[in-house]
Amino acid sequence: MIILKKSILVIAFVCLSIFPVLAQAEDTTKEKEQKGKVPSHVLNISKENTYPNSTQDQTILEPSELTRELLEGSEEEIQNPRLMKMLNETSLKPSPLAIGYRGLVYMGHWPLNYETKETSINWQYQKINQNQLNNHGGEQVQKMKYNQEEEKHIKGGLTTKTSDAEEIKKMMLLKAQENTDLPLAFHTVVGKGTKKDNSYGIPPKKIGTLEAYAPAVNEKGTVTFGEVYLELRGSKKTIVVKNVTKQGIGAWIPIQDHVSYTFRLQ
Repeated sequence: MIILKKSILVIAFVCLSIFPVLAQAEDTTKEKEQKGKVPSHVLNISKENTYPNSTQDQTILEPSELTRELLEGSEEEIQNPRLMKMLNETSLKPSPLAIGYRGLVYMGHWPLNYETKETSINWQYQKINQNQLNNHGGEQVQKMKYNQEEEKHIKGGLTTKTSDAEEIKKMMLLKAQENTDLPLAFHTVVGKGTKKDNSYGIPPKKIGTLEAYAPAVNEKGTVTFGEVYLELRGSKKTIVVKNVTKQGIGAWIPIQDHVSYTFRLQ
């Protein structure tokens, strides 16, 4: 009897040890599945859209050998594409015999990097269309389909006033695309006459209403600013960042060629 109790205790201990790990693994899997997962009521209209949106995939600028050397020596991380482009175009060839030579070149005040804190999606960011079918006098079920009645421009933007807005938007767009794996752009269009084959049934004596919404990503985080200097000491070259400040920032970024539908009967 004593041996049986010990066996039960051992089994219970093993189960308690394994189940939290399994639960944690299941939660992690769910998080991965949620990344970029589109709900069933949101449809891709890239093929049906009568307005050809240009792709907004952001190319990641590859740093030159000199730029890589300068970035690795900086105490602050630099992600700004325009600043990296400027560094790529810089040519420095100090003489190895330039003993005692010193120089400090001011390159300006820059937004250096963006750190994301939260990425969420509003699938009903902006209403773009409404179709309605009245079947009060009908005797059979009538079918209704989505038909975009007017061309709609959906615009995003920063929710906080700040300098260098365009450069910050580029950094936030890159991070939001990475976090959601969705086609994003600060300006996207749904063309007039865009249709979808999905149909919705309206029974007799009912009115059916189909509303269409453009979804968007809400990106929130922190931007780091600083004064950037190029320091030369003999044959050594380094980036020095002074007067570093941080600012909380947010942005709405529309999802391209996706429409969220809401259907109701009355």
